[in-house]
Amino acid sequence: MKKLLNKPEDFVPEMLDGLLKAHPDQLAYAEDVHAIVRADAPVKGKVGLATGGGSGHLPVFLGYVGKGLLDGCAVGDVFSSPSSEQMLAVTRRIDGGKGVVYIYGNYGGDVMNFDMASEMADMEGIPVRTVLVKDDVASAPAGEADRRRGVAGMVFAFKVAGARADRGGSLDEVAEVAERALANIRTMGVALSPCTVPAVGKPTFTIGENEMEIGMGIHGEPGMKRETLQTADQVAERMATAILDDLKPAAGDRLAVMVNGLGATPPEELYILYRKAHEVVTGRGLKVHRAYVGEFATSMEMAGASFTFFRLDDEMAGLLDAPAHSPFFIQN
Repeated sequence: MKKLLNKPEDFVPEMLDGLLKAHPDQLAYAEDVHAIVRADAPVKGKVGLATGGGSGHLPVFLGYVGKGLLDGCAVGDVFSSPSSEQMLAVTRRIDGGKGVVYIYGNYGGDVMNFDMASEMADMEGIPVRTVLVKDDVASAPAGEADRRRGVAGMVFAFKVAGARADRGGSLDEVAEVAERALANIRTMGVALSPCTVPAVGKPTFTIGENEMEIGMGIHGEPGMKRETLQTADQVAERMATAILDDLKPAAGDRLAVMVNGLGATPPEELYILYRKAHEVVTGRGLKVHRAYVGEFATSMEMAGASFTFFRLDDEMAGLLDAPAHSPFFIQN
């Protein structure tokens, strides 16, 4: 293992300490060192938005704590769920009197701990609504979409829910708009190399120098198929086609298109992928409303990329376009 760290067991708390020292005007600790909130939390009279998950995915999850986005995040160890106590600490700290919406990925440990936090919050008089992100088309067929993993599509859900909360939406309205957004969001990825969890000290999986895995999850979960590495255009066309076939947009529909690097893919390669994704999308008579190219949901130093497509109506386009600001995401 070759990483810039001190002790592996200090990786997460030292990362959080550095993050808050760098952005003290934007972020603060809640009751727990692994509970991060907006520096101005709670925002009175606004629905609070919270997420959580394992470290190792920056900017997801805590990178989207900020104005027009999330109000707080429970931070687990690398690839590990945060505890229910950490999530409850976030919930208490961000409740502005209108309740809290949880938005997080569909992973067993997260679901169990967030459900416990929700029950504890309810006993304290804080109403909670839960929105599960299930956007990874490679992790289950369309007929079993409830089994799908939550990946980069959650960024779009954070964005539209944050904008709706800022506009005075009720607890149910904010949860509903996040659910409706996610019904129109799909993601698929490809991995070219593994990553190394500091506490483990060895790669999470092995893959040949000339191989790729289509559909691999952001923790190294198995994908759809491992095969010989193809060209950027071939990979991009396969992923874009698979997403569009599942999403089934009609000609004339608008999409937000995200090309996301998994941690070790140069921006130049991401733009080569976007070039082909744009060609596939527009070739079907679809319009690109916004393009997002960069690192939005990573997996340590894994090489590879994912595509996320978000079908928009007028309401969703307006919410997506609203201003937002966090240390990792700025949209004016």
